[in-house]
Amino acid sequence: MRNKTKDQLTPKEEELMRLLWDNGPILISKLVELYPEPRPHFNTVSTVMRRLESKGFVGHNESSGVYHYYAIAKKEDFRNRSLGNFIKNYFGGSYYGVVSALVAEEKISADELKELLEMIEKKDK
Repeated sequence: MRNKTKDQLTPKEEELMRLLWDNGPILISKLVELYPEPRPHFNTVSTVMRRLESKGFVGHNESSGVYHYYAIAKKEDFRNRSLGNFIKNYFGGSYYGVVSALVAEEKISADELKELLEMIEKKDK
């Protein structure tokens, strides 16, 4: 099992994971091309990919000396963990606090709240 610091992604690692989830398996040179200008250097991307691989989030296949990198970690796992960490860090772990903030800032409509209530009621049955 991974330790806590190895479980977390830096912003650069997270950006690369998103590119892998959306475009992998892929060559480093192709990953670099996906970045907007100014693009990071090939060696920078390669270093971050090796770090992700050592953490167990990324793997590669080799064909004729060329590495095609792919995500091992699932996007859904990181989305759920990131959301949980966000709620813990900014709302003291209160999901109610998140929803009330969305309501207060008018980021969620009454219709959307009704849909959420219906989802909850269906799950309770």
